[in-house]
Amino acid sequence: MNKTIQDALELVDVNMSISSFLINLLIAAILSIILKYVYEKYGESLSNRSQFAKNFLLLTMTTMLIITIVKSSLALSLGLVGALSIIRFRAAIKEPEELSYLFLSIAVGLGLGANQTKITLIAFFSIVVILLIYKKLTKNKTENTNIHLSVSSENSKKVTFEKILDVISLECEYVYLRRMDENKGLLEISLMVEISSLNKLSLVKNKLLELDKDLKITYLENKGLI
Repeated sequence: MNKTIQDALELVDVNMSISSFLINLLIAAILSIILKYVYEKYGESLSNRSQFAKNFLLLTMTTMLIITIVKSSLALSLGLVGALSIIRFRAAIKEPEELSYLFLSIAVGLGLGANQTKITLIAFFSIVVILLIYKKLTKNKTENTNIHLSVSSENSKKVTFEKILDVISLECEYVYLRRMDENKGLLEISLMVEISSLNKLSLVKNKLLELDKDLKITYLENKGLI
């Protein structure tokens, strides 16, 4: 029994040469860059997709490195579990789509770390192609637009946060408050909104100016944040 446990804890030769490791590492980098482009171009998250997608490269390559090392030993695998219980990811994942892309990034790292290069490549490109076809088939011509909207007022007593929010919520499909600052009569609000048409955006602007013609309004299409 002791011999069996000792054998299980010993390192096992995984027959992965340095050249194979470097090739797989390069493939991991290329696939993560492709995934970053797909997410930026076709993702529907309201958050800054470019900033979030920068994590794919490091996550994919790091996952591959970890799997390459720990697959050679049960002891290392158990050590990894202990390490992960101490080092925790605390990133705020607000939307399921973000988590889905993270899982795909990790899956690529797992596959290449296990030296399953062909299967990983076939699976990755199959998933991407199917995803793009699905996006194209389900794309609505009246697809909502994500807008980063900022409103600034120098008279917060006349134009309150509640009044601004009422105007915006009336015309927008989705409103997410990113930041609000109020100091000595100055009110600054930063929102991420989803709106069905640019005509409605113009309507929102006009209604806000009816509250106060001196309001400062800035809006930027979310893809402009990429």
